[in-house]
Amino acid sequence: MPMRQMKESSEKHIVIKPQLQNTMNEVQKPSKAAQNGKGPPAQEPQNTKLHNQTSPPSRNRGRRRRRGGRKSDQADVFMRPSSRPCTGEHKAGPGQLTGDVEADIPNGSIENGTNGNSCEVEMGLGFPCSRKSLNFAPRPGFGQLGTKCVVKANHFFAELPNKDLTQYDVTITPEVVSRTVNRAIIAELVKVYKESDLGKRLPAYDGRKSLYTAGELPFVRKEFNVKVVDEEDGINGPKREREYKVVIKYVARANMHHLGQFLAGKRVDAPQEALQILDIVLRELSTKRYCPVGRSFVSPDIRKPQRLGEGLESWCGFYQSIRPTQMGLSLNIDMACAAFIEALPVIEFVAQLLGKDVISRPLSDADRVKIKKGLRGVKVEVTHRGNVRRKYRVSGLTSQPTRELVFPVDDNSTMKSVVEYFQEMYGFTIQHTHLPCLQVGNQKKANYLPMEACKIVEGQRYTKRLNEKQITALLKVTCQRPRDRENDILQTVQHNAYDQDPYANEFGIKISEKLASVEARVLPAPWLKYHETGKEKDCLPQVGQWNMMNKKMINGMPVNRWACINFSRGVQESVARGFCNELALMCQVSGMEFNPEPVIPIYNAKPEQVEKALKHVYHASMNKLKGKELELLLAILPDNNGSLYGDIKRICETELGLISQCCLTKHVFKISKQYLANVSLKINVKMGGRNTVLLDAISCRIPLVSDIPTIIFGADVTHPENGEDSSPSIAAVVASQDWPEVTKYAGLVCAQAHRQELIQDLYKTWHDPVRGTVSGGMIRDLLVSFRKATGQKPLRIIFYRDGVSEGQFYQVLLYELDAIRKACASLEPNYQPPVTFIVVQKRHHTRLFPNNHRDRSSTDKSGNILPGTVVDSKICHPTEFDFYLCSHAGIQGTSRPAHYHVLWDENNFTADGIQSLTNNLCYTYARCTRSVSVVPPAYYAHLAAFRARFYMEPDMQENGGGGSQVGKNTHANRESGVRPLPALKENVKRVMFYC
Repeated sequence: MPMRQMKESSEKHIVIKPQLQNTMNEVQKPSKAAQNGKGPPAQEPQNTKLHNQTSPPSRNRGRRRRRGGRKSDQADVFMRPSSRPCTGEHKAGPGQLTGDVEADIPNGSIENGTNGNSCEVEMGLGFPCSRKSLNFAPRPGFGQLGTKCVVKANHFFAELPNKDLTQYDVTITPEVVSRTVNRAIIAELVKVYKESDLGKRLPAYDGRKSLYTAGELPFVRKEFNVKVVDEEDGINGPKREREYKVVIKYVARANMHHLGQFLAGKRVDAPQEALQILDIVLRELSTKRYCPVGRSFVSPDIRKPQRLGEGLESWCGFYQSIRPTQMGLSLNIDMACAAFIEALPVIEFVAQLLGKDVISRPLSDADRVKIKKGLRGVKVEVTHRGNVRRKYRVSGLTSQPTRELVFPVDDNSTMKSVVEYFQEMYGFTIQHTHLPCLQVGNQKKANYLPMEACKIVEGQRYTKRLNEKQITALLKVTCQRPRDRENDILQTVQHNAYDQDPYANEFGIKISEKLASVEARVLPAPWLKYHETGKEKDCLPQVGQWNMMNKKMINGMPVNRWACINFSRGVQESVARGFCNELALMCQVSGMEFNPEPVIPIYNAKPEQVEKALKHVYHASMNKLKGKELELLLAILPDNNGSLYGDIKRICETELGLISQCCLTKHVFKISKQYLANVSLKINVKMGGRNTVLLDAISCRIPLVSDIPTIIFGADVTHPENGEDSSPSIAAVVASQDWPEVTKYAGLVCAQAHRQELIQDLYKTWHDPVRGTVSGGMIRDLLVSFRKATGQKPLRIIFYRDGVSEGQFYQVLLYELDAIRKACASLEPNYQPPVTFIVVQKRHHTRLFPNNHRDRSSTDKSGNILPGTVVDSKICHPTEFDFYLCSHAGIQGTSRPAHYHVLWDENNFTADGIQSLTNNLCYTYARCTRSVSVVPPAYYAHLAAFRARFYMEPDMQENGGGGSQVGKNTHANRESGVRPLPALKENVKRVMFYC
């Protein structure tokens, strides 16, 4: 159907909203068969209505009607829903759609052809344009569904202080960049002046510009002179002193009454200043004792460091954060671990880094590059000057060995070798003159230091990417069973002894030493539907998992034309052929039609000739097929394949339009039925099939999904690794392409500015010389794609957004919800489906433990809480709509629940509604027969964003200089200086290529 072009920017928008019968299924008693897991729940008659309480209207949107509107069937010219009934298994949904004209607003409407920050304003909706007027969705009540239980959380109740907290501004002259030095200056000031000028107050300091006290200081402004010993001087004898001028000036008093009201649920705006002060106070003593890493504290004294390989070691410690919760203030304590550079002699560090003896063997050019990367920016101290331990930061590595290095020693350009200089000046004989020297200082005046005369300074965190072996070693250190982790957390709290903390006592903060006991519920697993031809047509997962035995994929796709390319020298053709036969057989058994014969014989190729080999197989197959498309390419890869995997995906998906499935050599030699079954699941969804669907989905029984066409989005942004200063961030958005099944997801990705969290390409407009103002963007494209795939336009949007920290909630919601609005309005001015916007967080430190570790009925095999455990009280937000959901069964270590925060809800979800939907969706993840820890649309978005990094040109990946978008909308990227990526081929874009 042709799309109506958007009107002029001044056009008024008539916003038509569906009047939803917002109901929830009552919890009905299941049949005996359903209770004992032997059969699915009985299906309701086709005309049965959902009879339950209507949810209270959301405070986010109103229902005021205006005159002059049209009914929805008249207004929906752009994307009229098809009249396809939900027949057979697709029964009619209970929700009735009526044309409810809500608003006709001349000002603040979504304007056509602009990229402004104007927000849509509807009568009754009142979507704000600024953070000040924005309130997140309030909690609609607490969930009731599921089996009630009690869990323990690593939250410790913190008693609110009854003292006035005062903030002061700190100015240090000369200005100091280092927080450590700043703290040393203020510590000395407190030591000298506490009993006199500070009125016996013990202040807490943030290391920058703010000082906090319990009660006011006896002055409004005062100047102090402070002398501090220069610890960096590096001399064990008399050290140099530096003098600083410190000005302390009164700023404000923190409003503790406001905080008390907020915790009691009487105010919705969190007093961030008061929370920040309390956080700083409780961190003050640990900052002096340990090494701060973000919000964590680590030390080699807490637990013995473990070697990670290549000169790195693990330092263990704890994470600490003060949080507002329903039970009041809570101190969240968790175990933490970080990688540090081991304090080794430099020669020993280099030997570990290279994995070989460097004293007796010469260095290659590759070795020099690796040493330079490994040591650049690292602090070293000299060891050849007795009690003088001066410290330097490494800036580079000499290109010549030490024995060839000379430098001028006077103005007459008298040259002297480094070997002679160290012998004459310090009586130090350099033994290993074949090694290069370290360069320290700046480029204009670089000093040479022999490697054997230097040692790495202790306490330097390693911030670059760890390799696979180091990650494995670090995971061994951090992976703890729930009982062990709980005990370590309790020991940490006892060791920190907050009751004896002078800062906590000064400010009147008291911390409980008991884990919070929290009421929870275990949500039931959903019934899954498989194909009618299998022995088992329905399946009820047990403890978060099931298998494909006796089941067939509900929509198995045919694979008639495929080829295989072998990049592994160790795999003989007969072995590769046997593996392909086994895989084809498994696909057939699982419900796919899979031709056992490849189009051309298995092709052997070298990894370094990947592009040539892929194009050869592609063209040879096309010639054999006489113009028909090759449907699937299997690729056998060496176990350690470097960039080969990424190269295959980039070439296949952006150049050739091929769907590919890569398999490692170790799986080819050791064929496992479980592995083959998982690969067949991936192949099927890449071909456009479905493995399973929720029984309630095809029976049209999911509240606020089955009643009207609903699209579910997932979005994520992945950022470059630390140390990559110019690489782009990659944003990905996926959206369901089937209804009522909501199982298949199409995805789009784009590159955007370095470390930009807001997704820039959700909605875009640009000027085309022929067409004029053109609208585009990922939301718009996926809405159109949904219409083409289902024959219906989405009348409800559910948007799961991953990767957003709490501090970014407001700006992400304001920007991205506005983009969703504009994308919808660009398709039809009166097209504004209601939106529910949910942030998904995994990078938090809340852990849930069984109340009784010995009770096997309340734990899974790994000792973790059961899958489906949900918590929405006590440790959750005082007023906002959030919950913790552990939707997966643990494998090893302690399970991390996902934290879902509903920021905006125009669909009036109940707590049970959104919690059940989210939990049930976790059983539809395509790549395995387990429920997953994060809702699949968010998971898929993360996979798609990760895949897009491979699309960057190889030189751009190394140099960190480019990136772009996959898709059509590269105009804005060119304007912002972000290099376009090659576009995904259309046949790839339509399927779940990222699986």
